[in-house]
Amino acid sequence: QVQPVESGGGWVQPGGSLSLSCVASGRAFRFSAMGWYRQAPEKQRELVARITSGGTSEYLDSVKGRFTISRDNAKNTVYLQMNSLKPEDTAVYYCKADLSVVWGQGTQVTVSS
Repeated sequence: QVQPVESGGGWVQPGGSLSLSCVASGRAFRFSAMGWYRQAPEKQRELVARITSGGTSEYLDSVKGRFTISRDNAKNTVYLQMNSLKPEDTAVYYCKADLSVVWGQGTQVTVSS
């Protein structure tokens, strides 16, 4: 199993930026696509961005052009660079490997003035 640990969340004003990191234990990391998900209060968890083991990425329409997902297999780490943040981006952000059913504890992102 791939066990993720997320970090990097916090509070930021609209238009600001945050960079999230997810360190994942497990040798399967480099073979697995990794996804960043988010869950806002009273809403379902949704996939925000996903990157394959080969580096191909895809994004939720509402974050295209603002968020960038990347990965460093040597460090077992996946990143999410978030720019031009909006209040509607406020949520707990999680990462998870496609090959695993294990979720991390998440990291809170709050965008408000």
